[in-house]
Formats: sequence, C-alpha cells, structure tokens
Amino acid sequence: MYQHTSKDPLHGITLEMILTRLVEQYGWDEMGRIVRIRCFNHDPSIKSSLQFLRRTPWARKKVEALYLREKK
Repeated sequence: MYQHTSKDPLHGITLEMILTRLVEQYGWDEMGRIVRIRCFNHDPSIKSSLQFLRRTPWARKKVEALYLREKK
C-alpha cells in the first residue's frame, strides 16, 4: 500500500500548537520582542493571537518561521 508523505515541515501541526509551544518556550514578552505584533505585546492571550494570526498571513508566516527555527 502506498503511503503519502508530505514535504511540508508543518504538516499535521496546528497554529494553536505552534503558538502554545512558542509561548511556553519564550513567554509573551520575548515573543513580542522577536515578532513585533500588537497581540503579543498588549494584553496577550492564545485566543486573541490565534484570531489575529489566522487573519494576517504575514504575521502567521513570521510565527511559523520562528517555530521552524526553534525546532531545528
């Protein structure tokens, strides 16, 4: 039987998983310094950050890139 494998390093990893892992690793203050977006610097929460990142492709790409760098 043929099994399809994805070349996408984020395959199967949700944005919520990525954000939770990064916040555990860095904390909100450091996240706000690394990725300069308002939702990390002013009253941050997973919920509000997810809403913003899902609507804002450039910010989501920055967070995903940080996760991939951290993962290596």
